Amino acid sequence: MRCMTLAMAVGLTALAGAVRAEPPKSQPTDVGTGRIAWFDITTSRLPQSQEFYGQLFGWEFRAVKETDQAVEIVAGGTAIGTLRVAEGQISAFNGLVYVQVTDIQGSCAKAKELGGTVPPGFPFNLPDGGGAVGLAIDPVGHPVGMYSRTALPSAVPAAK
Repeated sequence: MRCMTLAMAVGLTALAGAVRAEPPKSQPTDVGTGRIAWFDITTSRLPQSQEFYGQLFGWEFRAVKETDQAVEIVAGGTAIGTLRVAEGQISAFNGLVYVQVTDIQGSCAKAKELGGTVPPGFPFNLPDGGGAVGLAIDPVGHPVGMYSRTALPSAVPAAK
């Protein structure tokens, strides 16, 4: 399966200095627990950024359905992330890496135990059975996304 699903999962929107994800269309590739599952890079100049990253890394780009504000990053024929227009000013934290975890609720709880914070509304299920995402802000203030291929119990609503 293509990783495009997490591209939809990561429609970046400011949320208390963090990030809120939007719906995927299908489940991404299983990359293994503790490995990078997806990433987003935000920009204020989409065409210029496509040119830069395309030439720097040899990436190709595919349109994201129903928007001109994002493109899927493709390397070696595989979708690996999203390049999208920033909402607001670009900062040092306007990129987000999603690490695959087995237990999204347990991982969010552990982040809190270790001195991090989990913004309100996280974790949540992705629509269409795409799993669940969480977000933790480390003790220094850097956000890190977490992605589980397993959805939360049905009592937790999916993102809209």
